[in-house]
Amino acid sequence: MKQLTAEELATYEWQLDVPDHGVEGQERLKNSTVLVSRCGGLGSVVAYELAAAGVGTLILAHAGNVKPSDLNRQLLMTHDWLGKPRVESAERRLKELNPRLNIISVPENINEANAERLVGMADVIVDAAPLFEERFLMNREAVKQGKPLVDCAMYELEAQITTIVPGETACLSCLYPEQPVAWKRRFPVFGAVSGTIACLGAIEAIKLISGFGTPLTNRLLTMNMRTMDIQTIGIKQRKGCTVCGS
Repeated sequence: MKQLTAEELATYEWQLDVPDHGVEGQERLKNSTVLVSRCGGLGSVVAYELAAAGVGTLILAHAGNVKPSDLNRQLLMTHDWLGKPRVESAERRLKELNPRLNIISVPENINEANAERLVGMADVIVDAAPLFEERFLMNREAVKQGKPLVDCAMYELEAQITTIVPGETACLSCLYPEQPVAWKRRFPVFGAVSGTIACLGAIEAIKLISGFGTPLTNRLLTMNMRTMDIQTIGIKQRKGCTVCGS
């Protein structure tokens, strides 16, 4: 395991004081690899917070070029990068924050051809994809390969998050046996809503890697930011789930 340098000790000195984290937890972060699916409104903030926290390697999977409509929420995208690849903009911004960060840029969305390989490279997966096809693929591969997955989602002013630990918890397919009929690609969104749930996703990943705190396992945290109602709902494995086999 790579140890912290003097520069890293100075950079992370405030979070080293977090009980049950310390130098050992920070070294776990440094030696970890996290896959972030999509660098959009959710994934941009997840990646930024993980880079700031000192995760050693980020795998960023996101296809396409920056569009004007990305700029209300995708905080790793900038006006001067319009028309250029999103993952390149994300890598550039993250390296400005943390030049020590190793980034594996994948100019593709999660699909049948790459899901197994990308999940296999990671210690933890953070699902920030807007489409259920991608979410289901990551869930399937995470369960198959025994990799913990933090699933984050939002719509309009509502958001939800849960942490899936294969063999111990319900999986995404337990919650959603099929893709919701009403789900559509374009949906109402404020960047502040995406960013709020993204920060929770980042700290869940940090907790899983460092080993402190209690993750959102077998619990679904939901937030209605229109009313600021927040609740945590217990969830169970679904009998007959075709993915986790409960």
